[in-house]
Amino acid sequence: MDEYAKEIADLEAQIEAMADAEEDPKVIAESEMERDVLRAIYRQAQVLFDMGRPDRNLQAHLVLRGYGPWTLDNVYAFTYETAVDLPAATQRDFIHEIGGTDFAGLLQDGPFPGPG
Repeated sequence: MDEYAKEIADLEAQIEAMADAEEDPKVIAESEMERDVLRAIYRQAQVLFDMGRPDRNLQAHLVLRGYGPWTLDNVYAFTYETAVDLPAATQRDFIHEIGGTDFAGLLQDGPFPGPG
């Protein structure tokens, strides 16, 4: 299990503990939303990472953007930082927007400003 999957699993355990302790439903809902956002970003980072393993062009674009070599950490950083800038009216829209984004296409589009 990598650090991102562990972070999501830890958050899930916290949510379960809050629910068992009957904590504030609003706090639980906010934590669930955070978990869902992290899951969506992680899922997209994994897809992009797998797509780029055999693709030297994608790998080169990650380097050009300043994220370094093709590792899950660097691909996740690109995916996370790109996702944060996606337009969305609500958190649910944000999760949907992340899931529907072509991160490989965005990676290959210029200009290449580097990580945020």
